[in-house]
Amino acid sequence: ASLALRRRYWSHDEGVILSAQTNLAACLADLGRRDEALVLRREIYANQVAMGGAADRILLAGGNLSCSLTTAGRFAEAKTLLRDELLPMARQSLGPTHGFCMDIEEWLVEALRMDPNATRDDLREAETIMQDVLQRRRRVFGPAHPSTAWCEGELARVREALAIRR
Repeated sequence: ASLALRRRYWSHDEGVILSAQTNLAACLADLGRRDEALVLRREIYANQVAMGGAADRILLAGGNLSCSLTTAGRFAEAKTLLRDELLPMARQSLGPTHGFCMDIEEWLVEALRMDPNATRDDLREAETIMQDVLQRRRRVFGPAHPSTAWCEGELARVREALAIRR
């Protein structure tokens, strides 16, 4: 209902529409309607890129899309989006020590680790990225920060996956 109202009364404000669509996509994903959420997140990301707005909005839409792609098992597409589009933009606009830039690198690591077709080289790449991100998280946020602890857990999961593939 909110999206319909926003389209009716604020159709001239694409940002308002994209915000409502983002909320709808999150609700669809939470309800288990992941395919519908993925379609909507593709549309949101494409519109954000087409609008040429602020990098943080494009990165957020792209991050949501990459997480949906990973959840849907579309690992190759998620890795391409993260490596080729989002990471370069995040490094340029935010810098490598920004929390969101590190989040994007972590999403890449998850896509590499969770891919059932991942090679040992993929997992070594994930380990290298995660070690670097963990070092930056410790320096920027400190060792007790929850995102630092999550990083430590993800590095352990990557190393477990590497041990299994030996």
